[in-house]
Amino acid sequence: MSTTSPSCVNAFVFAYPGDLQTVSGGYIYDRHVIKELRTQGWEIELLSLGPSFPFPDQETLNKAEYLLSQIEPDKPIVIDGLALGVMPEAIAQASVNHPIIALIHHPLAFESGLTIDQQVKFQRSEKLALSYADHVIANSPLTAQTLMESFGVDGKKITTVIPGTNQVSPPLHQVRSHFTSQNEFKWLSVGSIIPRKGFDILIAALAPLNELPWSLSIVGDNTRDVKAYSNLLKSIAYFQLQDRIHIHGVVDSMHLDSFYREADGFVLASLFEGYGMAYAEALSYALPVVGTSGGAISQTVPDSAGVLTPPGDVTTLTAALKLVMLDAHRRQQLSLGAKEAAEKLPTWIESATAFADVIKAYRAN
Repeated sequence: MSTTSPSCVNAFVFAYPGDLQTVSGGYIYDRHVIKELRTQGWEIELLSLGPSFPFPDQETLNKAEYLLSQIEPDKPIVIDGLALGVMPEAIAQASVNHPIIALIHHPLAFESGLTIDQQVKFQRSEKLALSYADHVIANSPLTAQTLMESFGVDGKKITTVIPGTNQVSPPLHQVRSHFTSQNEFKWLSVGSIIPRKGFDILIAALAPLNELPWSLSIVGDNTRDVKAYSNLLKSIAYFQLQDRIHIHGVVDSMHLDSFYREADGFVLASLFEGYGMAYAEALSYALPVVGTSGGAISQTVPDSAGVLTPPGDVTTLTAALKLVMLDAHRRQQLSLGAKEAAEKLPTWIESATAFADVIKAYRAN
């Protein structure tokens, strides 16, 4: 691994898989950090390593290794974990002439819907790739802990930089004191339609609440997993909820802001989250949250701001949804709790500054 210090302090390469404009928590994190660091004067060379990660073909891997080999010697390389974890040989080669900083949003082996063989393969590959990193940035304390316990990363080489949160203007405190059959409760759920987000569980949990007036807006990429999207549509049809549940796909930031502002509550039944950016965003809009305790969600959403249920537990999730809709006092408390929790979260400027400090600290050695 390289130990020399480049002459240009405020420059590095940001290597990532696929399209940086992809709508997901990891890519949103990447874009915000890049934007803020450029505002702070950093020179960042963006390098796409190719499509289809984390299941690239050999041609894509060969091209990615070639692209990394063309980077100016001694220049630090930040590599998004979605690519890093499946290309240990390329990372080993790049580490000879470059400081390698791994950015881990979510360990690949912890994704839902994988076979046992895929989990084992990802575990071994990511552990090997991480062994060549000079430093690792984790997006939450839980991710950092997982990297130490399951991937053997030295805790001294890990820095936790949690995602920033947009500061909603004007500051919101929104909660209805009551609702009637003429005033439906508007649930909002934000996330890509993939197995880990638990939309099938959410639909099953909402189905018994037909006697209550509610609607659900789902905002997120519906193209990442064709099977998951198809199963979601089938589930909605099976429970005859077509008039209640509306899938909007990817929307721009202005429309997403409108969805948050018009919602009465936020719900997402994720099986696991390395951090849970959508949950944090809901807090910034002072929305009462219903979710699960999967992964780092309980670190993101305190008890004062949300009702969290065991992942995959349909019955308990139904009860939580009903509680928030019917108990106006509890809803008020959760909304206030969300507002207070959001005030403690970092801004994107603060997160980007902490991110930059990792690179500075390493390069000073």
